Amino acid sequence: MNIRVGFGYDVHRLVEGRELWLGGIKIEHSLGLLGHSDADVLIHAICDALLGAANMRDIGYHFPDTSGEFKGIDSKILLRKTMELLREAGYALGNIDATIAAERPKLNPHIPEMKRVLAEVLHVEEDAISIKATTTEKLGFTGREEGIAAYATVLIEKKHTFYGNEK
Repeated sequence: MNIRVGFGYDVHRLVEGRELWLGGIKIEHSLGLLGHSDADVLIHAICDALLGAANMRDIGYHFPDTSGEFKGIDSKILLRKTMELLREAGYALGNIDATIAAERPKLNPHIPEMKRVLAEVLHVEEDAISIKATTTEKLGFTGREEGIAAYATVLIEKKHTFYGNEK
């Protein structure tokens, strides 16, 4: 068995005039996240964790913010493309364990829908995705509501391992 673990982290600034997208769903809030794409920090952290586990660099390498192709893109598309890269390399997703750090809005009521949407995008069971929400007790940039951070850990398994010239 060839299993690998990956870790991802992302943060984006909260600003006026942007929609708030987290975990692939739009959440009503007075502020949104600033970024080249829709700035979904949870999906970006998951992408980085997946790519890292497979030793495939990071989200910025595959989907650079200098490319007009990705300007304003729905991060669910990036996640789908990331999972396609892993499957093409022979990997299968075991599970995701993720945490979002934000003072507001309250995210716990939205977690079931996030899990449903992410499971659909990744073509996995909802049970393979754990999402938790926490505050930072008013400490740091998240505590001051300047931004939102997300952390993700993933487990992937190499389905086909070849050694030497064996096929």
